[in-house]
Amino acid sequence: MKVIVCGAGQVGTGIAERLSSEGNNVSIVDASAELVQRANDMLDVRAIHGNAAHPDILERAGAREADMLIAVTLHDEVNMVACQVAHTLFDIPTKIARVRAQTYLEKEYRRLFSREALPIDYIISPEIEVGNMILRRLQLPGAFDTVSFGDGKISVLGIACGPECPVLDTPLTQLAELFPDLPAITAAIVRKGRLFVPHGQDQLQAGDDAYVITPTEQVVRTLQIFGHEEKRARRIVIAGGGNIGLYIARELEEREPNIRVKVIEVLRQRAVQIAEKLERTVVLHGSALSEDVLREAEITAADTLVAVTNDDQVNLLTSALAKQLGCRTNLALVNSANYAGMVRSLGIDAQVDPRAITVSRVLQHVRRGRIRGVHSVHNGAGELIEAEVLETAPVLGRPLRDYKNSEGLRFGAILRDGKVMMATGATELEVKDRVVLFARADHVREVEQMFRVSPDYF
Repeated sequence: MKVIVCGAGQVGTGIAERLSSEGNNVSIVDASAELVQRANDMLDVRAIHGNAAHPDILERAGAREADMLIAVTLHDEVNMVACQVAHTLFDIPTKIARVRAQTYLEKEYRRLFSREALPIDYIISPEIEVGNMILRRLQLPGAFDTVSFGDGKISVLGIACGPECPVLDTPLTQLAELFPDLPAITAAIVRKGRLFVPHGQDQLQAGDDAYVITPTEQVVRTLQIFGHEEKRARRIVIAGGGNIGLYIARELEEREPNIRVKVIEVLRQRAVQIAEKLERTVVLHGSALSEDVLREAEITAADTLVAVTNDDQVNLLTSALAKQLGCRTNLALVNSANYAGMVRSLGIDAQVDPRAITVSRVLQHVRRGRIRGVHSVHNGAGELIEAEVLETAPVLGRPLRDYKNSEGLRFGAILRDGKVMMATGATELEVKDRVVLFARADHVREVEQMFRVSPDYF
């Protein structure tokens, strides 16, 4: 597949790196000569310097033969115009754009993205995606990662296994015997920085991170069995009143009338603006790094601090300071992968990586076969995938045990006729099944082949 990625920042580079490693023909375009040079040095791609909205630049990038254009530059308008040029002049079949300004996404302006206006096939809003991820984390405070599949009926939990975890040193096959009425499958484990798919005799160890697939109605019990019985937050302090902070506060006002929310914003004008848009939320003007401001926000009695400023260092230090002052838990927005190794040592309970979330959403539309959802884990080392079974899929008519020799795959849950069932070796998939599974990065192509669609299906 020939793909043009517009934007060589963190997100664009991450997408280009992933697609290139999977054997795709990738070109990357950016207006920054420095970023283009870095892409040329680091990636197996064709990097081009220029404005991604200019037809001649896209033509140099191979637009006449491209199958897909992914526009993730820093500027919404460049992303939108690049898609328009790709459609009008080069007839590129699939166009994806990152759009950050929320005004473009409001209901009354949605006609802008119609086929007759700006023909963008998929629009991705990082602020909304990140905001929804944080809201899910607040609902399940015992999980450091959580993602929903199958119309919300299947959940995958990232669970940290501390020394007090009750199921340590127990073979995974025995967990099913100890808890026969708990439908849950441990699909992947991260141990000392290495991600792997466990076998039945593998045991969880203290310090492991486990990714567990379970029906959504069982998430609370699953967390309890892994030793996490944290209560949901009722007093929340949000550090940062940007698009993400405002989105979280507004959603909490609508969904959770009993939750008390306070927002800290360093810019006075912005603080006034968001105060006018919120009804019950208290907005404080000041720095979240100030102990006095945190105390004014009653951080000592808060259940959770959510740090979502546009500065990683501020988010990390604010989270650590809040914990020191008595806040029960914290969650930090961290853009840079350079901080990943030190997050836990600073006392950060959970982190959110906007880059990984955006890359996951893009990959959902890039994956071949009938892929309905993708969530990238552990810096792209693996993917949680929701795939739909169509009549021509090669995976039909074979028991899942036929794939037991694949070291990098683990089938988890199946949504069939609106009901969730857990996958076993004897399970045979049926047409219209929606399957949630884990695949190591080097086995993603295998999943695509399993669920590929024959051209004559359509």
